[in-house]
Amino acid sequence: MNKQIISFPKGGKPTIIANEWQVWDGERDEGGIPDLEHGFHKVLVPFHWWIAHYKNADIIERANKGEIGVWFAADDDILKHTDIIEESKSLWPVVGAHFPIFRDGRSFSTAALLRDRFEWQDEVRAIGDVLIDQLLQGARVGFDAFELRPDQNLDVALKQFNLFSVVTQNSWRDQRSTQEVN
Repeated sequence: MNKQIISFPKGGKPTIIANEWQVWDGERDEGGIPDLEHGFHKVLVPFHWWIAHYKNADIIERANKGEIGVWFAADDDILKHTDIIEESKSLWPVVGAHFPIFRDGRSFSTAALLRDRFEWQDEVRAIGDVLIDQLLQGARVGFDAFELRPDQNLDVALKQFNLFSVVTQNSWRDQRSTQEVN
């Protein structure tokens, strides 16, 4: 778990910020969310756990306080659960998309679907086995926060966003073909 992440909000500049969110795997569920580790006040729960528990009054209360977000596994079929996502998305200040291994790109599709189909406007965070090599693609498809694998250097990661002065692909960030990046 990283104490810092890269935040790259739409219309903003990439920066390193404190990580306030603990990613919980949903295991060893003894009726609720675990006590949060020191320094973390908010928790991202697995979407499959949310489906089973989101009607619980205590969960709704914590979600209303902005303390609970969800993360989607690479194999979660989010289009199958459109109704639950639409009903719950106003409660989530952050959603994550998990990369189980860096070469598994399904979470790029999750981010794009959240932005395009679900019109998600809040933070979409890349979590799991996230490498520096994935940042530019992630920023184009809809990620605006990146919790990098612990062996990745955040200062080097920040420099990735300035590698190219021209983009030739469309982007969630509205950078169109051959438009220069400032």
